[in-house]
Amino acid sequence: MFWTIIGTLIGGIIIGALARLILPGRQAMPWWLTIVVGVVAMIIGRVVAGFFGVATTPGVDWIRWAITIVIGVVLVAIVAAIYPKMRGGSTSTT
Repeated sequence: MFWTIIGTLIGGIIIGALARLILPGRQAMPWWLTIVVGVVAMIIGRVVAGFFGVATTPGVDWIRWAITIVIGVVLVAIVAAIYPKMRGGSTSTT
């Protein structure tokens, strides 16, 4: 259980960072929110991969990682659009 939580946190950091790198433009959100979004993407990605029957495969679960990255990009795009409005700011990058 402990290693599952640690693995999910580390994976969330990686997925969140990859999602921000893949998404074009500047995302106005703090680093901690990137990690939270990455962790949520990891959890949703595992569920979706399980639904398609590719959650655990021999070797590296490339399909599960691809699904998780796509979900991470979508979630980062949504959160980056909503977060500045929640903080009372603008979504403008200038």
